[in-house]
Order: sequence, then C-alpha cells, then structure tokens
Amino acid sequence: MPINYDEAPINKMRRKDREKDEEWIIEFLDKAAFAAIATLHGDQPFINTNSFVYDEDKHAIYFHTSKEGRLRYNVEKNFKVCLSCAEVGRFLPADVAMEFSVEYASVVVFGTVSIIEDEEDAIYALQKLNDKYFTHLKVGVDYKEITPKEVKKTTAFKLDISSWSGKKKIEADNFPGAFYFGENKT
Repeated sequence: MPINYDEAPINKMRRKDREKDEEWIIEFLDKAAFAAIATLHGDQPFINTNSFVYDEDKHAIYFHTSKEGRLRYNVEKNFKVCLSCAEVGRFLPADVAMEFSVEYASVVVFGTVSIIEDEEDAIYALQKLNDKYFTHLKVGVDYKEITPKEVKKTTAFKLDISSWSGKKKIEADNFPGAFYFGENKT
C-alpha cells in the first residue's frame, strides 16, 4: 500500500531496508563536508550549499553566511528549513537500463532556523565550525580567538532539529562491473 504523504511524518522512509538509526545519522553529520540548506522565498525554493556542524549536546546544527544575502533574507521571512548532505559510492551497472543504480549515503534534517543574535552564542557556533573543519589547529595556539568585531561581519545560524532521517545503499565488494564515477571504463 502506498504511503499517504499528506498524513505521514515528513521523515518517514519508504525503503525501510535502507533506513539508518540515530547513531549512524550523528556519525554521518560529523564527517559530512558540506550540506545543502533549503529555504523558501515566497513559493520559490532556494538552496545554499554551506559548511555546517552538528552539536549533539544542543541537538542543533550551526552554519554561517555573510551578514547580508538571500539565505539570511529567506530565513527572516520563513524559519522552516531542510538540510541535506550526501555522499556517492560506486555506480552499479545492470543488464536492464532501469536497474542501473548507485551506492549512496544521505541524511535529511527538518527544523526551524534562527539567526543567532547573542554575541557569545555566535562565537560558540563559529568556534564549533572551526573545531569541525580545522581539528588540527588550536585556538590560542595556532590562531587568535574569534572577536566581537569578527562576529559583526557574519551571520551565525542555529537549526533546531525537529526530525531527521538517514539512509544508505551499499552492495557487496564483488558487485559485477561496479565502478566509481570518473573511472575510465574503456
């Protein structure tokens, strides 16, 4: 029986065999390099690709943009967002064109986003981003602490998560003809 999407939770998975649990989702968010963040401008969807960090203690995601721009404008008008991050694996040929496939892993997050106005909270969010992407560098040793003057030049956002889902498709190592995109198959 098909899913009634008008009544189903927004994060309901169609393919239960590919559904991943919360622990997997958190691990994936921690290692994902970037995400696409969807907002609305009236009835026009808008996607901004950005770096981000998941804060497990606050069950929230932080990201930032410039002080002025489409993403900030959209968030000021409509605080509902969707965030997606994914990775591709091998491409999987088949004997029938409609059975061609690809390995993948992805997470989709739903929630509401706010602009962080409090200077201390913004510094916290921006430092969390630095800690994720520059793990080998230490504040106060390799670079100076974030200053209030720097915070005034950016917009820090907090996405409060209402729901999420994760999924993964992977085949056996010996899947016939499997290859990574860009490999020369001639």
